[in-house]
Amino acid sequence: MKVKVAVLQQSAVFFDKEACLRKAEELAASYAAEGCKLLLFPESFIPGYPRGFDFGAVIGSRSDAGRELYAEYHSNSIDIESADRSRLEAMARDNGLYIVMGATERRGGSLYCSMFYLSPTDGLLAVHRKIKPTGTERLIWAEAGGESLVSCDTKIGRLGGLICWENYMPMARMAMYQSGVQIYLAPTADSREVWTSTLRHIALEGRCFVLGSNQYFTKSMLPARYRSLVESEPEEMCPGGSVIISPLGEILAGPLFGQEGALVAELDLEDIVRAQLDFDVTGHYARPDIFQLNVVGMPEKVVG
Repeated sequence: MKVKVAVLQQSAVFFDKEACLRKAEELAASYAAEGCKLLLFPESFIPGYPRGFDFGAVIGSRSDAGRELYAEYHSNSIDIESADRSRLEAMARDNGLYIVMGATERRGGSLYCSMFYLSPTDGLLAVHRKIKPTGTERLIWAEAGGESLVSCDTKIGRLGGLICWENYMPMARMAMYQSGVQIYLAPTADSREVWTSTLRHIALEGRCFVLGSNQYFTKSMLPARYRSLVESEPEEMCPGGSVIISPLGEILAGPLFGQEGALVAELDLEDIVRAQLDFDVTGHYARPDIFQLNVVGMPEKVVG
């Protein structure tokens, strides 16, 4: 089976959920018209990855201004128990697309860095919430548990993946491989050139297609009222680096740096079987007589 996919390297409309949703809807319609069947958005595309923000916090104290900024970020984050869900589901349904959307999600007073798996026929299939926010991300994003390690068996292949530096967690990767993932989704905020090497390793290790999506973002794209908060950041705050990689670690498209845009490629899922001739991480290289991975709370594959 062959499937045409698009990896989006787009900037968020920062801290503006409604504007981010409108932009996502326009992008979905555009790439559906090109015949794409799967669309991957970057990490926290809605309402933007808050690079350079400290939310007024240092060890031992938090400022009133930082609390106000957090409240604004919270109010512009996705609430999957609200009309936000039907808006996202309609985006997939109306365009005949599988969409994997990176968003900051609010649940009660807490926020999670999430990716939503959306089907054109079955709506919201699953939500992956970051199980370990990186560094000072822990200030604003809570941790999820094993129930968040989801994969989806769909008409275009088995979808699964991890967000940003979760991909440096070997057992989390292995959990994804054991789920049978064929198209591994890795939205990120990491724009280093070496990130491409990480994703190529995952493709080779998992013998799966890897789609890496990042935002392109400059300081001038921020609303003026936020710019004083990131004075120490360079003008090009996030240069991108989105990429599509084959199960043999070959780059099919990208990496894309220095601009907004998209990468489009046709994936032949039979390439996965071909690549498993000499290495299959959950098959003839698994050695279950030596190694066993028990993932607490991980659900069965979702079908949709």
